[in-house]
Amino acid sequence: MSGPAHFPDGMRVFERGWLSSNNILFIGRDETALVDSGYLIHGPQTVALVEHALQGRPLDLLVNTHLHSDHCGGNAALQKKYGCRTTIPAAEADKVRAWDEDALSYAATGQRCARFTFDGTLAPGDTITLGGMDWQALGAPGHDPHSLILYCPQQRILISADALWENGFGVIFPELDGESGFAETRATLELIAALDIRLVIPGHGAPFTDVRKALGTAFSRIDYLAADPVRNAQNAVKVLLKFLLLERQRIALADVPQLLSGIRLVAASNRRYLHQSEPQLAQWIVAQLVRAGAAAIDGDALVNCS
Repeated sequence: MSGPAHFPDGMRVFERGWLSSNNILFIGRDETALVDSGYLIHGPQTVALVEHALQGRPLDLLVNTHLHSDHCGGNAALQKKYGCRTTIPAAEADKVRAWDEDALSYAATGQRCARFTFDGTLAPGDTITLGGMDWQALGAPGHDPHSLILYCPQQRILISADALWENGFGVIFPELDGESGFAETRATLELIAALDIRLVIPGHGAPFTDVRKALGTAFSRIDYLAADPVRNAQNAVKVLLKFLLLERQRIALADVPQLLSGIRLVAASNRRYLHQSEPQLAQWIVAQLVRAGAAAIDGDALVNCS
């Protein structure tokens, strides 16, 4: 959890990890609100963190920057606990109404998300009040075509979701399906660079103040990825397996090829960019995760290394 000196009164950040996104809690005079809710299996922990911080007050509003499973997987648990109103990106409304798990990316990534409902939507250009402060919703396509970021001009704070981290940004998923994503990522970074920001609260990792350095890193990375789309595909398949390993902690090595073949975005990346057999691809990803210290081999299993 962050120290209070960096944030306005009534604003708290729960720094989670890579399986669950950070949660931003607003305790206003008249209303409480939470931005993003983490992953499904961390739902009870998310509820406990919020309940402890609210000290008996209800959670009135839940807001999602985008609907990847690590940002909205706790929605259902919070709705069950509090009956809170929920606001999602407007472009995702029909998908949530129909609960189309492929269109919502859960089937495509092999991830899980409990079904939730919503009461309102947020679109680029809208303003939402959180903790007594006005936040502008800005479109931030790239990592996700419909992602929003939230900017408070008064406090010069940006809630950047996965559009900007201290050391990069989220996987550019549209490119894996042959859709445009590199140009949109660059445009989102240029949008952020034009804002007057003193503090960024990313979707993952600690809040940071050296915005110029983070943007420099991010622009260098998008240049690197766009120069050869295979690099984005390689990064994506590693991230998708690492995410499943974070959730399961242990996966039998013999199961990895079949597990990967069942993830549509991995199959699409392999078909479009990587061109390996399923066993070869599985062996390569495992070797890459082990080499990076993100996983280890324990007998006949791949185990997570934090």
